[in-house]
Amino acid sequence: MQSPEFPSTPRFDEDQPDLGDIKINHNVIAGIVRLASLQVNGVAGVGGGIVDGIGEIFTKKEADHRGVRVNESKNGEYEIEVRIVVTYGSEIGRTAYEVQVDVRKQVMAMTGKEVRKVDVIIEGVRLPGDKPGPEDDLWPQSVATD
Repeated sequence: MQSPEFPSTPRFDEDQPDLGDIKINHNVIAGIVRLASLQVNGVAGVGGGIVDGIGEIFTKKEADHRGVRVNESKNGEYEIEVRIVVTYGSEIGRTAYEVQVDVRKQVMAMTGKEVRKVDVIIEGVRLPGDKPGPEDDLWPQSVATD
């Protein structure tokens, strides 16, 4: 029996009248992808630091958000690309696979839309104690000379 204080969750099916469209901005999807990726053991970061910032300045793509690219097919399926930095010592293949699975699961659960593919690109490797910085994934650290 249901409490009168907590009404039932409305059902969404084809018998209901058309109330209008619900659209989810691709930046929202990118945020879900980033959060899901960062929850995976072995992921030290998402995105490529300065490179992503420069790309955003020149392209202004709505669907390319800090290391995550989201495309939506004509039939409403998402195609996702996520760039990650892994922690040194992590098994790269397993970490990337877990990112694929978790991202797909979270996006589908939160949007109700199908995820056709999740491409994972390994941008770099970070030591566990290293602080993330935009230059970490781009150039080796300079060696001071006397």
